[in-house]
Amino acid sequence: MNDRHENLFTQLQAYREDILLVLEGITAGQAEIVPDKFRNNIRWNMGHIYLDQYLWIEALTKEKSPVPEAFRTWFGYGSTPADFTEETPSFDELKDLLRQQPTCLRKAYGHRLEKEYPPTEMGMRTIEQVLIRTIFHEGMHLQAIMDIRKWL
Repeated sequence: MNDRHENLFTQLQAYREDILLVLEGITAGQAEIVPDKFRNNIRWNMGHIYLDQYLWIEALTKEKSPVPEAFRTWFGYGSTPADFTEETPSFDELKDLLRQQPTCLRKAYGHRLEKEYPPTEMGMRTIEQVLIRTIFHEGMHLQAIMDIRKWL
């Protein structure tokens, strides 16, 4: 793996640790609250961050992701906490998934970050490009979590 790829995974890990640090001060009960003027809660944002990276990689590579199909219903674009069921991962389970994901992504895709695929609708052709996009997306949802936390 070259220096650029090492740096990408270092950034992915660091940004994920930022999210986990923000989550440390939040209880499972608080993670369920959808404040007025918000569509989702903290737990939804956590699951969405986790799912998004795999969905974009799947869209690019056309390979089935390791994420259970129900995650799309619970955390996919347009979903809300109203879609949650008793099987939806808990706050703590989602924290664990988020903590493990950078390592899982590195193991699964680190050796083929530059392999080219037919482009996505956004023109991304490599897993490296997808991960850069998802890091930006993750930052948007980190801000959403911090905004929700202000209302708790």
